[in-house]
Amino acid sequence: MRITRITLWHVPLTSHTTYFMSDGKTCDTVESVVLRVDTDSGLCGWGEVCPIPHYLPAYTCGVLPALEDMAPILIGADPIGPEALMARLDRHLHGHVYAKSVIDIALWDLTAKAANLPLHALLGGRCSTDMPLYHSITCISPGDMAEIASEAFSTGIRQFQVKLGADANWEADVARLTQVREAVGEGPLVYGDWNCGATRLDATRVARAVAHMDIMLEQPCPTFEDCTAVRAASGLPMKMDELAHDTASLLRAHQLGCMDAVALKLSKFGGLSATRRARDLCLYLGAKMCIEDTWGSDITTAALLHLGAATEPKNLLNVCDLSGYVSPRLDPSAPVRANGRIAPPEGVGLGVNPDVVALGGPAAILD
Repeated sequence: MRITRITLWHVPLTSHTTYFMSDGKTCDTVESVVLRVDTDSGLCGWGEVCPIPHYLPAYTCGVLPALEDMAPILIGADPIGPEALMARLDRHLHGHVYAKSVIDIALWDLTAKAANLPLHALLGGRCSTDMPLYHSITCISPGDMAEIASEAFSTGIRQFQVKLGADANWEADVARLTQVREAVGEGPLVYGDWNCGATRLDATRVARAVAHMDIMLEQPCPTFEDCTAVRAASGLPMKMDELAHDTASLLRAHQLGCMDAVALKLSKFGGLSATRRARDLCLYLGAKMCIEDTWGSDITTAALLHLGAATEPKNLLNVCDLSGYVSPRLDPSAPVRANGRIAPPEGVGLGVNPDVVALGGPAAILD
């Protein structure tokens, strides 16, 4: 089997609600990159990457130039066994992991289709029928956030990510965490996420004020050292996110003792191949994992759900139903959340079939 063509689309995804985060970050309408890799066998593989502007070192309009540079390596190559081809791409173009992630996902889709197996069978085997979801709550007034939490709780959600820091008011952040905790009661997981936009001082003040409650913190500050200091000052568990992007960063966070949990985002690591290696390291280190991505629709969601389903349940904190936050859906028949949980798609490969007509005209065809 050989790769004959790569087709790329830009698809605007609109969030059902604007997400306000710390340090002026917002997420509303974001452009996703959808990729199809065609082969001479008739099989094709789908990939997707959706960087959020001003969030991480990733740029939607940077994907196509990177792919054009890598196209001579890809066209004519054997797509089966993604790691071998991805290693060739790494030697050809250093870095640009977000652009490589969209290729890697498509190669895994192709490999699983060629094997006539669902993707999770190649990522370690299915460990879970379905997996717990978290619900992300935009940083608005404490009362409105508590109401959103109550509504999500009524649908079966038991894990709540509370965005903090949008108004640079540490006392308001205390109220946000307190009121969401009161709204969902004892037991559900509640964690406050600054998206690394807080100072050590402000994060410590918030953390100490809620230290008597069952709360987890997520990436308050832009350095491991500051996050470690906030954890030590409050005694609250810490989830790492933005700073976790490769195995070296995972080992560093574990060494410092600030990684009780960690977000493994596919595009931040470079696709399923690298994220699977990070998953296996976290299993060894004992860290709980949220397997997700920055943003995206049904293709990205399918990829992370397959990896989540192939992960030991006691180490899986949650997964993310990215498709449920945006429109349009790329595959209307793709899985949806049910009672706070979600299962990977059925069928071979990723198990999703995007509507090519709905994607519109392609931005590029490489052959």
